[in-house]
Amino acid sequence: MRTWLFKTEPKDFSLQDLRAAPDQTTGWDGVRNYQARNRLRDEIQDGDRVLIYHSRGKNPSIVGEARVTSAPYPDPTQFNPDHAGFDPRSSEDMPRWYQVDVRYVTTYKQPLPLSEMRQRAEFADMELVIRPRLSIQHITDRQYQQILALCEPELAMAGAWPPALS
Repeated sequence: MRTWLFKTEPKDFSLQDLRAAPDQTTGWDGVRNYQARNRLRDEIQDGDRVLIYHSRGKNPSIVGEARVTSAPYPDPTQFNPDHAGFDPRSSEDMPRWYQVDVRYVTTYKQPLPLSEMRQRAEFADMELVIRPRLSIQHITDRQYQQILALCEPELAMAGAWPPALS
């Protein structure tokens, strides 16, 4: 299992929106960056862990966790001319954009702001600190454990993580 960070603007789609979705699951659509698309299409797998990062707003932060629940598949919004993600260069037989389904796991007790990560030496090599604009980023196991210790200290110390998916 790998860990990823998915960025979202909370005014458009938040962790709370994911939690409120039917079965707490939705397709992660709208990715329109080729590097992020390549990660979705070629690297992300069913069962991978996803950290949800609320970008923009007052205090950009990692706010919670989700799990990938599907293999990558073509993002249907690219074919819909009425959708903001429409891409006239895409076709059903040659899609350009992909998505995966994600399911809500938990909201962290303590969000981890980007401002704090930038101040901590242990995050100096983190993609979010180095290349903050990329919408899908890899998180190393070491970084995940450090994030967990800051966001869910009681569970991290007790070894009771990750929570079981019901």
